[in-house]
Parts: sequence; structure tokens; C-alpha cells
Amino acid sequence: MKPLAERMRPTTLDAVIGQTHLLSEGAPIFNIVRQGVLPSLILHGSAGIGKTTLAMLLADAVGRPFRPLSAVSSGVKELREVLRSDDGLFHEPPVVFVDEIHRFNKAQQDALLQAVETGEITLIGATTENPSFSVNNALLSRCQVYKLEPLSDDEIYALIVRAIRQDTLLKTKDIQINNLAALIDLSQGDGRRALNLLELVAAAPEPIIIDNASVAAVAGQPLVRYDKSGDGHYDLISAMIKSVRGSDADAAIYWMARILAAGEDPAFVARRLVILASEDIGLANPNALLLADAGLRSVQSIGMPEARIILGQVIIYLANSPKSNSSYNAINRALKLAETDQSPVPLHLRNGITKLMQAEGYGMGYIYPHDYPNHYHPQQYLPDALIGTRFYEFADNQKEQANFAFINWLKT
Repeated sequence: MKPLAERMRPTTLDAVIGQTHLLSEGAPIFNIVRQGVLPSLILHGSAGIGKTTLAMLLADAVGRPFRPLSAVSSGVKELREVLRSDDGLFHEPPVVFVDEIHRFNKAQQDALLQAVETGEITLIGATTENPSFSVNNALLSRCQVYKLEPLSDDEIYALIVRAIRQDTLLKTKDIQINNLAALIDLSQGDGRRALNLLELVAAAPEPIIIDNASVAAVAGQPLVRYDKSGDGHYDLISAMIKSVRGSDADAAIYWMARILAAGEDPAFVARRLVILASEDIGLANPNALLLADAGLRSVQSIGMPEARIILGQVIIYLANSPKSNSSYNAINRALKLAETDQSPVPLHLRNGITKLMQAEGYGMGYIYPHDYPNHYHPQQYLPDALIGTRFYEFADNQKEQANFAFINWLKT
């Protein structure tokens, strides 16, 4: 028997639960179906929210043949075979559905582009990634892009109730709903996951009680929705970094816990914290970089679950440290100028290692600072054209202001 999620796949657009922003009267896809003209589409959103189902139903609604293709298992050869095939039963271009279209390389996407441009096919691509970054611009410009949203709690509830009442197997069983909170929470807006969990719970002896305990028993562990290549991955990482930057230790450790609970490599988290320690804390607390780097090496050598302890210490320390991005800004300003400026190195700063170089003035007039009081003597270090240019500005934190005071004292 097919899985419950497959048995409950809607057969008409009216039966789809969710995506009302696209399917309700007057919404974009509703209007497409009413007009009977199906353009090429890119559907993006998290897993289990109906991208494949919607593509199938759209092709059916406009009376077009549906040709599914998986970007995971198909190469250029398979793609071209699909594009060339014609069973003679239709005159309208087929709807070619490419699941995980972001996995197609440039050559594969170019093959699709040509077929779309000539009208040989209508393309519907599905992706869990932001298509702006994963689909080439030429193909993207020829498609309407629609984002599918995770199902709301009410929509997950409706999906579960409908399955219990309408599925050929479940409606014959004695199933009692006491509490759907855990099932809805673990589904995280993923309709397929909700139905998979329901199917596991419904495999128990009758009478079947659906409550938090029975759902937790079959789930085994939190079923966190987290695609390491999708938008959700970057959203959580972004939230963690911004919480540290904003000096909110509680939020920072919460978002990091979400990331770790989802199965992310702890070394990836540690590497992000090393970058953050330099970019957002920097010279306000130079020890932050040392601790973050030590944390990375410790995490790599120890691994989970103990690595969580190290990461917890590091992220709380970073969140509670004074912040400065002065060095980050300085290197960015310098790099921007270096892209266009080719000023020569002043002769006195050049390394005169041969007699010919010395004869040409290399190193002549260089002042060795250690020969002077406080190991300092005024000297030109920037090229002539850049004298007076400032890349680094002392930030308003205790550490950098102390350094500012020292430099002022040294140079007066």
C-alpha cells in the first residue's frame, strides 16, 4: 500500500490545503487556471508543502501532459531525451516538472532555457532554495516565480482530520484525537511530515489515541525541519550571528541550539563564531578571537555531544563581549582602494637586498623605529598620493580608546 502522504495527495486544486495566497479566488495561480494559459513557473519553498502536487494539478487543470524529472538523478542526456520525446497524443507543449531544479548545473539549465524559449515545453521547477541564487538569470527571467508558504497550525490540523476521516485505511480504525499539539509542532508546517507522523501513530493497536505522548513515542526525537542547503539553514545562522552582534546571549544560544538540534556540523557553527569574533568584536576584545579559535579546535577534536558545552561557552562569551567592527571596516576600505590604486612603494620602504637596488635608492633613508625612544620615530609609510588617508578609525570602546590615547601620546 502507498504511504499515507501519497494516498492523501489532492486530485483537484480545490482540494489543496494551504497556499491560499496563490490559490484563492483572484490570486495569481487561480487566475492562471481560469485563463487556461499556463506559463513557465518556479515554485520555491520548504519541503513537504505541496510543490510537486501543485505542479501536477496545474498541468491537469489546463489539459497538458505532465512529465516529471528529478534533478537529483537526471543528467543532460536524460533531460534531452525528455525534451525530444513525443508520444503523438497531444499537440500542446508538455509540462516538464523538474524537482530540485537548483541541483541542475549550467549546462542542464541552458538546455531547459532553449526549450522554454522555443515553446517546446512549459517548465515548472521546484526548489527549496531561493531561486535568485540557484537558478540562472536567463531561465529565471522567463518564468513566473511563486513562493509556497509552510502550512499554518490550522491547516495542519485540517490535513490530519481529513486524513483520518477520508483515507481508505484510517477511516476503518478506531482513532481518538485527544491532543494534536505535539504532532502539529513537530510537523513545523510540513504537511508530508504531519501525515508520516500520523501514519506511525495509527500503526498502534486500536483504540488509537493521538496525544502528545503517542506522537513523541513514534517521533523518537524532535523532527526539526532544516535543509542545510535551503533558506531555513541560512535564516537560523543569520539569527544566531545577529543575536551575538546585538549582545543578546539568550537569543544567541537559543538559535545555536536550534541549529545543533537540527543536526548541523558543530565545526561549521564554530567556524562561524571565529569569523564573528573578528568581524563584530575585533579590537574591542582581542581575546574573543583567541577563545573562538580555541573553541573551533576543541570542537573538531572532541565532537558531539560534548562539543555543545564548548560552543555554549564561546557564544555566551562573544555575546557579552564589547563590540567593534573597526578592523572589519578598515580592511574593507583598504581593499576597495587597492582594487584601483597602484601607487608605488616609497623608495625608503623598499628592500635593497642587492647593490643595484641600493644604488637605485632602495631602502635609503629608512628610519629603524627601535633605535629611538619608545620605539617610535615619525616616518612616511603610505605612498605619496595617499598621505593622510585614513582606513582605521578608533571605535568608542574602552580597549580601542586606550590604544587611541597611547598613539596620541606616542606621536606628540
